[in-house]
Amino acid sequence: MSRTTKTSLVFLGLFILGTIYLSTRVAQVECEVCVTFRGTTTCRKAASGTREAAIQSAVTSACSNMAGGMTDTIACERTEPDRTSCTP
Repeated sequence: MSRTTKTSLVFLGLFILGTIYLSTRVAQVECEVCVTFRGTTTCRKAASGTREAAIQSAVTSACSNMAGGMTDTIACERTEPDRTSCTP
């Protein structure tokens, strides 16, 4: 086996291990967020490593159901949530 092949296999193995590690990490914070946009209210839960990331993910998820295009999506995601509840 050539040196290039061995090096490629090592990097491939590290990539696979890194992907597995990142996909199985336990989220540290779970948040439920309720957003009202254009008269419709939707609540969603999300989990992440930080409170801010969990809130943003929940808002994005909630807005994906209510927004009808990129402009609406951006406007919805900038809307202040009605309710935010997070647990560590």
